[in-house]
Amino acid sequence: MKPSFHNLAKFAAILAFCVIVLGAWVRLSHAGLGCPDWPGCYGQLTWPEATHEIESANRAFPERPYEATKAWREMVHRYLAGGLMLLVFALSWQAWRGAEINRKFRTLTTVLFALIIFQALLGMWTVTLKLKPIIVMAHLLGGLTSFSLILWLMFSSRTRGNDKPGVRVRRMRGAIITGIFVLGLQIALGGWTSANYAALACPDVPMCMGQWWPETNFREGFVLWREIGVNYEGGLLDQQSRVAVHLAHRIGAVVTLFVLITLALRLIKIPQMSTGGRLLMALVLAQFTLGVLNIALFLPLANAVAHNAGAAVLLATLIGLLNKTSYRTY
Repeated sequence: MKPSFHNLAKFAAILAFCVIVLGAWVRLSHAGLGCPDWPGCYGQLTWPEATHEIESANRAFPERPYEATKAWREMVHRYLAGGLMLLVFALSWQAWRGAEINRKFRTLTTVLFALIIFQALLGMWTVTLKLKPIIVMAHLLGGLTSFSLILWLMFSSRTRGNDKPGVRVRRMRGAIITGIFVLGLQIALGGWTSANYAALACPDVPMCMGQWWPETNFREGFVLWREIGVNYEGGLLDQQSRVAVHLAHRIGAVVTLFVLITLALRLIKIPQMSTGGRLLMALVLAQFTLGVLNIALFLPLANAVAHNAGAAVLLATLIGLLNKTSYRTY
Protein backbone atom coordinates (compact mmCIF):
# COMPACT_ATOMS: atom_id res chain seq x y z
CA MET A 1 0.00 0.00 0.00
CA LYS A 2 1.41 3.36 -0.94
CA PRO A 3 2.19 5.33 2.23
CA SER A 4 0.45 8.43 0.86
CA PHE A 5 -3.00 6.85 1.04
CA HIS A 6 -2.47 5.57 4.59
CA ASN A 7 -1.00 8.89 5.74
CA LEU A 8 -3.93 10.77 4.21
CA ALA A 9 -6.38 8.45 6.00
CA LYS A 10 -4.47 8.96 9.25
CA PHE A 11 -4.64 12.74 8.89
CA ALA A 12 -8.36 12.53 8.05
CA ALA A 13 -8.95 10.43 11.18
CA ILE A 14 -7.18 12.99 13.37
CA LEU A 15 -9.14 15.84 11.80
CA ALA A 16 -12.42 13.92 12.15
CA PHE A 17 -11.72 13.46 15.86
CA CYS A 18 -11.01 17.20 16.21
CA VAL A 19 -14.27 18.02 14.41
CA ILE A 20 -16.21 15.73 16.76
CA VAL A 21 -14.65 17.22 19.90
CA LEU A 22 -15.02 20.79 18.64
CA GLY A 23 -18.64 20.06 17.71
CA ALA A 24 -19.28 18.88 21.27
CA TRP A 25 -17.66 22.04 22.62
CA VAL A 26 -19.81 24.20 20.36
CA ARG A 27 -22.99 22.37 21.38
CA LEU A 28 -22.22 22.25 25.11
CA SER A 29 -21.21 25.92 25.22
CA HIS A 30 -24.62 26.75 23.67
CA ALA A 31 -23.06 28.08 20.47
CA GLY A 32 -24.98 25.82 18.09
CA LEU A 33 -26.95 28.82 16.85
CA GLY A 34 -24.02 31.22 17.18
CA CYS A 35 -24.50 31.81 13.45
CA PRO A 36 -28.23 31.81 12.64
CA ASP A 37 -27.64 31.32 8.91
CA TRP A 38 -25.69 28.80 6.82
CA PRO A 39 -23.07 28.39 5.40
CA GLY A 40 -21.97 31.90 6.30
CA CYS A 41 -22.33 33.74 9.59
CA TYR A 42 -24.69 36.72 9.63
CA GLY A 43 -24.23 36.91 5.87
CA GLN A 44 -20.42 36.77 5.98
CA LEU A 45 -17.89 34.10 5.10
CA THR A 46 -16.20 34.57 8.48
CA TRP A 47 -18.01 36.32 11.34
CA PRO A 48 -18.72 39.99 12.03
CA GLU A 49 -15.93 41.88 13.81
CA ALA A 50 -16.11 45.53 12.81
CA THR A 51 -18.70 47.72 14.50
CA HIS A 52 -20.65 48.34 11.30
CA GLU A 53 -20.67 44.59 10.54
CA ILE A 54 -22.08 43.81 13.98
CA GLU A 55 -24.75 46.51 13.61
CA SER A 56 -25.68 45.12 10.21
CA ALA A 57 -25.85 41.60 11.63
CA ASN A 58 -28.20 42.67 14.42
CA ARG A 59 -30.45 44.46 11.94
CA ALA A 60 -30.59 41.37 9.69
CA PHE A 61 -31.28 38.98 12.59
CA PRO A 62 -32.99 41.00 15.33
CA GLU A 63 -34.28 37.80 16.92
CA ARG A 64 -30.72 36.53 17.29
CA PRO A 65 -28.37 39.29 18.56
CA TYR A 66 -24.76 38.75 17.61
CA GLU A 67 -22.47 37.13 20.21
CA ALA A 68 -18.84 37.02 19.10
CA THR A 69 -17.75 34.15 21.36
CA LYS A 70 -20.49 31.90 19.97
CA ALA A 71 -20.13 32.97 16.35
CA TRP A 72 -16.42 32.26 15.96
CA ARG A 73 -16.75 28.86 17.64
CA GLU A 74 -19.45 27.82 15.23
CA MET A 75 -17.54 29.05 12.19
CA VAL A 76 -14.25 27.38 13.16
CA HIS A 77 -16.19 24.14 13.49
CA ARG A 78 -17.61 24.64 9.99
CA TYR A 79 -14.16 25.37 8.54
CA LEU A 80 -12.70 22.19 10.02
CA ALA A 81 -15.66 20.17 8.79
CA GLY A 82 -15.13 21.62 5.31
CA GLY A 83 -11.46 20.63 5.46
CA LEU A 84 -12.48 17.10 6.40
CA MET A 85 -14.78 16.94 3.38
CA LEU A 86 -11.85 17.88 1.12
CA LEU A 87 -9.69 15.16 2.68
CA VAL A 88 -12.39 12.55 2.16
CA PHE A 89 -12.70 13.66 -1.46
CA ALA A 90 -8.93 13.25 -1.83
CA LEU A 91 -9.15 9.72 -0.41
CA SER A 92 -11.91 8.86 -2.86
CA TRP A 93 -9.92 10.37 -5.71
CA GLN A 94 -6.90 8.27 -4.84
CA ALA A 95 -9.03 5.14 -4.65
CA TRP A 96 -10.47 5.78 -8.12
CA ARG A 97 -7.59 7.51 -9.92
CA GLY A 98 -4.51 6.64 -7.87
CA ALA A 99 -2.42 3.49 -7.61
CA GLU A 100 -4.03 0.20 -8.50
CA ILE A 101 -3.48 -1.12 -4.99
CA ASN A 102 -5.89 1.54 -3.70
CA ARG A 103 -8.78 0.34 -5.85
CA LYS A 104 -10.02 -2.07 -3.19
CA PHE A 105 -11.16 1.01 -1.25
CA ARG A 106 -13.31 2.46 -4.03
CA THR A 107 -16.63 1.39 -2.54
CA LEU A 108 -15.73 2.43 0.99
CA THR A 109 -14.39 5.85 0.00
CA THR A 110 -17.42 6.51 -2.21
CA VAL A 111 -19.81 5.64 0.61
CA LEU A 112 -17.76 7.80 2.96
CA PHE A 113 -17.82 10.78 0.60
CA ALA A 114 -21.61 10.48 0.21
CA LEU A 115 -21.95 10.28 4.00
CA ILE A 116 -19.81 13.38 4.48
CA ILE A 117 -22.02 15.32 2.06
CA PHE A 118 -25.12 14.19 3.95
CA GLN A 119 -23.36 15.15 7.18
CA ALA A 120 -22.92 18.67 5.81
CA LEU A 121 -26.65 18.80 5.09
CA LEU A 122 -27.36 17.71 8.65
CA GLY A 123 -25.12 20.53 9.82
CA MET A 124 -27.17 22.97 7.76
CA TRP A 125 -30.46 21.56 9.05
CA THR A 126 -29.15 21.77 12.62
CA VAL A 127 -29.06 25.55 12.14
CA THR A 128 -32.08 26.08 9.87
CA LEU A 129 -34.30 23.81 12.01
CA LYS A 130 -33.02 25.53 15.15
CA LEU A 131 -31.42 22.63 17.01
CA LYS A 132 -34.22 20.15 16.36
CA PRO A 133 -33.24 17.21 18.63
CA ILE A 134 -33.51 14.43 16.04
CA ILE A 135 -31.29 16.42 13.65
CA VAL A 136 -28.75 17.21 16.36
CA MET A 137 -28.57 13.53 17.33
CA ALA A 138 -28.35 12.43 13.69
CA HIS A 139 -25.53 14.92 13.12
CA LEU A 140 -23.62 13.43 16.06
CA LEU A 141 -24.14 9.86 14.86
CA GLY A 142 -23.24 10.82 11.30
CA GLY A 143 -19.99 12.32 12.51
CA LEU A 144 -19.07 9.23 14.50
CA THR A 145 -20.01 6.93 11.62
CA SER A 146 -17.77 8.96 9.30
CA PHE A 147 -15.01 8.77 11.89
CA SER A 148 -15.42 4.99 12.08
CA LEU A 149 -15.19 4.54 8.30
CA ILE A 150 -12.10 6.75 8.13
CA LEU A 151 -10.53 4.72 10.93
CA TRP A 152 -11.26 1.52 9.03
CA LEU A 153 -9.51 2.99 6.00
CA MET A 154 -6.56 3.98 8.15
CA PHE A 155 -6.19 0.58 9.80
CA SER A 156 -6.80 -1.35 6.59
CA SER A 157 -4.29 0.63 4.53
CA ARG A 158 -1.35 -0.12 6.81
CA THR A 159 1.39 -2.45 5.62
CA ARG A 160 0.41 -5.90 6.79
CA GLY A 161 1.86 -9.37 7.00
CA ASN A 162 0.63 -12.38 5.10
CA ASP A 163 -0.37 -14.36 8.19
CA LYS A 164 -3.96 -14.38 9.33
CA PRO A 165 -5.15 -13.88 12.91
CA GLY A 166 -5.43 -17.00 15.03
CA VAL A 167 -8.66 -18.81 15.72
CA ARG A 168 -9.05 -17.24 19.17
CA VAL A 169 -8.68 -13.77 17.68
CA ARG A 170 -11.17 -14.44 14.88
CA ARG A 171 -13.71 -15.77 17.37
CA MET A 172 -13.77 -12.40 19.13
CA ARG A 173 -15.15 -10.70 16.03
CA GLY A 174 -18.81 -11.20 16.96
CA ALA A 175 -18.26 -10.00 20.53
CA ILE A 176 -16.47 -6.87 19.33
CA ILE A 177 -19.27 -6.10 16.85
CA THR A 178 -21.76 -6.50 19.70
CA GLY A 179 -19.69 -4.07 21.77
CA ILE A 180 -19.71 -1.53 18.94
CA PHE A 181 -23.49 -1.89 18.58
CA VAL A 182 -24.10 -1.42 22.31
CA LEU A 183 -21.74 1.57 22.44
CA GLY A 184 -23.49 3.07 19.40
CA LEU A 185 -26.87 2.83 21.12
CA GLN A 186 -25.46 4.45 24.24
CA ILE A 187 -23.93 7.26 22.21
CA ALA A 188 -27.33 7.81 20.55
CA LEU A 189 -28.95 8.00 24.00
CA GLY A 190 -26.28 10.47 25.06
CA GLY A 191 -26.93 12.56 21.97
CA TRP A 192 -30.66 12.54 22.68
CA THR A 193 -30.02 13.52 26.30
CA SER A 194 -27.81 16.43 25.26
CA ALA A 195 -30.11 17.58 22.43
CA ASN A 196 -33.05 17.71 24.85
CA TYR A 197 -31.02 19.43 27.60
CA ALA A 198 -31.68 16.56 30.00
CA ALA A 199 -28.13 16.03 31.28
CA LEU A 200 -28.99 17.57 34.66
CA ALA A 201 -32.60 16.40 34.86
CA CYS A 202 -31.37 14.23 37.73
CA PRO A 203 -28.99 16.47 39.69
CA ASP A 204 -27.87 13.76 42.09
CA VAL A 205 -26.24 10.34 41.76
CA PRO A 206 -26.86 7.41 42.12
CA MET A 207 -30.46 8.39 42.88
CA CYS A 208 -32.54 10.92 40.98
CA MET A 209 -33.98 13.80 43.00
CA GLY A 210 -33.66 11.64 46.10
CA GLN A 211 -35.59 8.73 44.57
CA TRP A 212 -34.53 5.54 42.84
CA TRP A 213 -37.33 5.91 40.30
CA PRO A 214 -39.01 9.33 40.19
CA GLU A 215 -42.04 10.13 38.08
CA THR A 216 -41.22 9.85 34.37
CA ASN A 217 -42.83 10.27 30.97
CA PHE A 218 -41.02 8.02 28.48
CA ARG A 219 -43.72 8.40 25.83
CA GLU A 220 -43.22 12.16 25.58
CA GLY A 221 -39.49 12.01 26.19
CA PHE A 222 -38.86 9.82 23.16
CA VAL A 223 -41.04 11.48 20.55
CA LEU A 224 -38.47 11.67 17.78
CA TRP A 225 -40.12 14.09 15.37
CA ARG A 226 -41.71 17.30 16.59
CA GLU A 227 -42.99 20.41 14.88
CA ILE A 228 -40.86 22.49 12.54
CA GLY A 229 -40.28 26.20 13.08
CA VAL A 230 -39.79 25.99 16.82
CA ASN A 231 -36.51 27.06 18.45
CA TYR A 232 -35.38 24.03 20.45
CA GLU A 233 -32.46 25.79 22.14
CA GLY A 234 -32.79 25.09 25.85
CA GLY A 235 -35.19 22.22 25.23
CA LEU A 236 -38.97 22.01 25.23
CA LEU A 237 -39.60 18.85 27.27
CA ASP A 238 -41.17 19.04 30.71
CA GLN A 239 -39.28 17.76 33.75
CA GLN A 240 -40.84 14.27 33.76
CA SER A 241 -39.91 13.74 30.13
CA ARG A 242 -36.34 14.95 30.69
CA VAL A 243 -36.01 12.63 33.68
CA ALA A 244 -37.10 9.72 31.47
CA VAL A 245 -34.46 10.57 28.87
CA HIS A 246 -31.80 10.98 31.54
CA LEU A 247 -32.64 7.68 33.26
CA ALA A 248 -32.56 5.85 29.94
CA HIS A 249 -29.02 7.16 29.40
CA ARG A 250 -28.01 6.10 32.91
CA ILE A 251 -29.37 2.59 32.43
CA GLY A 252 -27.62 2.44 29.07
CA ALA A 253 -24.36 3.45 30.75
CA VAL A 254 -24.57 0.53 33.19
CA VAL A 255 -25.37 -1.92 30.39
CA THR A 256 -22.53 -0.57 28.24
CA LEU A 257 -20.14 -0.75 31.18
CA PHE A 258 -21.00 -4.41 31.77
CA VAL A 259 -20.77 -5.38 28.08
CA LEU A 260 -17.46 -3.64 27.41
CA ILE A 261 -15.78 -4.77 30.63
CA THR A 262 -16.82 -8.36 29.86
CA LEU A 263 -15.39 -7.95 26.38
CA ALA A 264 -12.16 -6.44 27.76
CA LEU A 265 -11.69 -9.34 30.20
CA ARG A 266 -12.06 -11.83 27.36
CA LEU A 267 -9.59 -9.92 25.19
CA ILE A 268 -7.00 -9.72 27.97
CA LYS A 269 -6.81 -13.53 28.02
CA ILE A 270 -5.69 -13.60 24.37
CA PRO A 271 -1.98 -12.68 24.01
CA GLN A 272 -2.44 -10.92 20.64
CA MET A 273 -5.34 -8.85 21.99
CA SER A 274 -4.33 -8.33 25.61
CA THR A 275 -2.99 -4.80 25.15
CA GLY A 276 -6.17 -3.73 23.38
CA GLY A 277 -8.24 -5.38 26.11
CA ARG A 278 -6.43 -3.48 28.85
CA LEU A 279 -6.81 -0.23 26.94
CA LEU A 280 -10.53 -0.89 26.49
CA MET A 281 -10.90 -1.62 30.21
CA ALA A 282 -9.16 1.63 31.18
CA LEU A 283 -11.15 3.71 28.70
CA VAL A 284 -14.57 2.37 29.64
CA LEU A 285 -13.89 2.92 33.37
CA ALA A 286 -12.67 6.45 32.65
CA GLN A 287 -15.71 7.16 30.49
CA PHE A 288 -18.11 5.92 33.17
CA THR A 289 -16.31 8.09 35.74
CA LEU A 290 -16.60 11.16 33.50
CA GLY A 291 -20.33 10.49 33.18
CA VAL A 292 -20.77 10.36 36.95
CA LEU A 293 -18.69 13.54 37.35
CA ASN A 294 -20.90 15.32 34.82
CA ILE A 295 -23.76 14.98 37.28
CA ALA A 296 -21.82 15.36 40.53
CA LEU A 297 -20.11 18.55 39.31
CA PHE A 298 -23.21 19.93 37.52
CA LEU A 299 -21.94 19.50 33.96
CA PRO A 300 -18.69 21.51 33.82
CA LEU A 301 -17.85 22.28 30.20
CA ALA A 302 -14.38 20.69 30.19
CA ASN A 303 -15.67 17.47 31.74
CA ALA A 304 -18.65 17.29 29.40
CA VAL A 305 -16.44 17.76 26.32
CA ALA A 306 -14.04 15.11 27.65
CA HIS A 307 -17.01 12.75 28.02
CA ASN A 308 -17.85 13.25 24.33
CA ALA A 309 -14.21 12.77 23.35
CA GLY A 310 -14.07 9.62 25.47
CA ALA A 311 -16.95 8.11 23.51
CA ALA A 312 -15.07 8.74 20.26
CA VAL A 313 -11.86 7.20 21.64
CA LEU A 314 -13.79 4.16 22.88
CA LEU A 315 -15.31 3.75 19.43
CA ALA A 316 -11.89 4.09 17.79
CA THR A 317 -10.48 1.41 20.09
CA LEU A 318 -13.26 -1.02 19.20
CA ILE A 319 -12.85 -0.32 15.48
CA GLY A 320 -9.13 -1.03 15.81
CA LEU A 321 -9.79 -4.29 17.67
CA LEU A 322 -12.31 -5.34 15.05
CA ASN A 323 -9.80 -4.65 12.31
CA LYS A 324 -7.28 -6.92 14.04
CA THR A 325 -9.71 -9.82 13.72
CA SER A 326 -9.65 -9.33 9.95
CA TYR A 327 -5.89 -9.64 9.59
CA ARG A 328 -2.78 -9.02 11.60
CA THR A 329 -1.33 -5.52 11.20
CA TYR A 330 2.15 -4.26 11.92
